[in-house]
Amino acid sequence: MPTRNLDLHGNAPDHSPVVLLLIDVINDLDFPGGEELLPFAAEMASNLAAFKERCRDAGISCVYVNDNFGRWRSDFHVQVARCSRDGARGREIVRQLLPDSDDYFVLKPKNSGFFSTTLEILLKYLQAERLILTGLTGNNCVLFTAHDAYIRDYQLLIPSDCIASPSEADNRYALEQMRSVLKADVRDSSEFDLRELLASNAPESTVERHQF
Repeated sequence: MPTRNLDLHGNAPDHSPVVLLLIDVINDLDFPGGEELLPFAAEMASNLAAFKERCRDAGISCVYVNDNFGRWRSDFHVQVARCSRDGARGREIVRQLLPDSDDYFVLKPKNSGFFSTTLEILLKYLQAERLILTGLTGNNCVLFTAHDAYIRDYQLLIPSDCIASPSEADNRYALEQMRSVLKADVRDSSEFDLRELLASNAPESTVERHQF
């Protein structure tokens, strides 16, 4: 790999071979089906808040990958304020998962966190090899982001209790797709040893992973 130009503007200051992605968790759930999603999202948020704290303690960088809600003048911090306001359906979820000052954020216009966003270049500067995908919804934006991460040869880790979908059946199906098709490590967040994960060697070769 060629030497990086450390003078480049926008350089990520951290080195994080494992990165936690929090997908669409800054969300007021103000859309058709949002009310049905709410109880699953609330349970997910409690689990993810604890898991994020573990990631931060282990030195894993956290990246919020969030929908721009179709507003091309979107500002992430304005979205946080709007989605956590009194009266917002998803306010308690957002309040549990508020970003810290040293977290990163990427706004996305479509389902995948990679489509027309800065996520890929951010991950390159973080020197990420493994991605932990969490958030909303498991059968949509998490799944689309996982697909695009897989074809970019990232190893995927999916804490099964840290994603939520509109139904339990939808969530099970999405988890099984990511496990069987995208070769993701799918298990409960409590089962991931994060420090061991950071200290471990690179995963098996992409040639082995992409055998059909």
